[in-house]
Amino acid sequence: MILDLFAGPGGWSHALTVLGVRDVGLEWDPWACKTRAAAGQATIRTDVAMYPTWPWVGRTRGLIASPPCQAWSMAGKRLGLVDQPLVHQAVADLAAGRDTRKQLLGACRDERSLLAAEPMRYLHALHTGGGPEWVAMEEVPDVLPLWTQYAAVLRRWGFSIWTGILNAADYGVPQTRRRAILLASRLRTAQPPEPTHARVTEPESLFGPGRARWVSMTQALGWGATDRPVPTICAGGGPGGGPEPFPSGSRKSLSDARDRGTWTPRPDGAVPQARREGAGWAWSLRSNNQANATVRRADEPAGTLFFGHRANECTWVAAPRGDAPVPPGAPVVPEPIRITAREAGILQTFPADYPWQGNKGQQFSQIGNAVPPRLAAHLLAPHLRVPLDPDDFTLAA
Repeated sequence: MILDLFAGPGGWSHALTVLGVRDVGLEWDPWACKTRAAAGQATIRTDVAMYPTWPWVGRTRGLIASPPCQAWSMAGKRLGLVDQPLVHQAVADLAAGRDTRKQLLGACRDERSLLAAEPMRYLHALHTGGGPEWVAMEEVPDVLPLWTQYAAVLRRWGFSIWTGILNAADYGVPQTRRRAILLASRLRTAQPPEPTHARVTEPESLFGPGRARWVSMTQALGWGATDRPVPTICAGGGPGGGPEPFPSGSRKSLSDARDRGTWTPRPDGAVPQARREGAGWAWSLRSNNQANATVRRADEPAGTLFFGHRANECTWVAAPRGDAPVPPGAPVVPEPIRITAREAGILQTFPADYPWQGNKGQQFSQIGNAVPPRLAAHLLAPHLRVPLDPDDFTLAA
C-alpha cells in the first residue's frame, strides 16, 4: 500500500486517484477527515505522532509526508526555526532507533515542530522490514535543510535521493507556490520531474520539448477575457436572497458576480447598477491584508495561498484598466471581494466540485495547507511508472 502521513484534505490522495492508485491517509483534523471521506479517500483519523508503525511494516510500497508547516512557515510565528536544532536531533535519534521525542518535546517552543521528524520514525520501522520502495515529502522552503538530513540517512539505506525547491507554477499550477521537495527511490534514479510550463512560452527546439506559459488565474477559473468587468454584489441584494457568511463581511463572490452579470448598488449609491460604456476594471488577487501583500493580476498565476488568520485573507481587488480610460461619471472602483473556497481550491488544482467540508474558515485552512494535486501527480507518476495526462486536471467547471 501507499501510506500518506499528515494526509490533510487529500492533495496527494487526489493526485494518486487521478493516476489510478489509492493510498491510506493518516490525519488528525476532523474536517479534513470529513473532506477526505466525502471524496472517497481511505483515512484513519489519528495523531500521526501516536500511531504505531508496526501495522505498516512489510506492507508499504511508498511513503508520502507533508508535515504541518505552521511552525516553519513565513505565515506563522516561525518558532519552528528556533526549535530547528531539536528537530534535527529527533531525526538523528529516530534514524538510529532511539525515540527521544518526549524529552525533546519538553524543550520545544512550538509543540508542532517535532512533527517534521515523525516521517523518520515511520521510515526507520519500514526500513527494518525491507521497505518502502520510494518516498515523497513536501514542505515550505525553510525545511530544505531538514530534508537534506533525511537524504543523508536514506542514502545510507540504499536510496537514490533528490532534494530541492520546486515552483508549482512550472508544473501547470496557477500559483507560484515554492516548496521544498524530497524524492527517494530504491528502484530508479531520483530526480525532479521535467517542468511543463514557464514564465514565458518556450517553443519546442532541438534541445527538448517546448513549455507552455504559466497557467493564469483567469485560465484556471474559466473566466474568459481578463478585461470583463466583474463588479461587487452586496449581500441580500442580488437574485437568490441573503448574505453569504464570510468572516470579512457578507459580499458575494467574484465568480457569482461574473456568472450573474448583474449587481446591486450599495445603500449609499456608490456602486451604480450599470457601468458606462468604455469603463473597465483589471482584477487582481491580493494574498493578505498586510501592506506588503503580494498582488497578482488575474492574467498571472496567484501568489502562494495560505489561510488561517484574518490577516491572511485573500481578496480580489480591482483598478481601472490602463488601456481603457475611465470617463467622467463612470463607476467607482468596486470594493475588494473575498476569494471563495471553490476558487481557492481551483487555484490549488483541486476540482471545482471537490467536496470541502466545514465552515468557510475550516475549508480555507484545509486548502491553504494542502499540496497542489497537479504538482503531487508530477512528483508521483515516475515512482508509479504511469503516464500523467494533463487533461485529467481540468479545473473550472
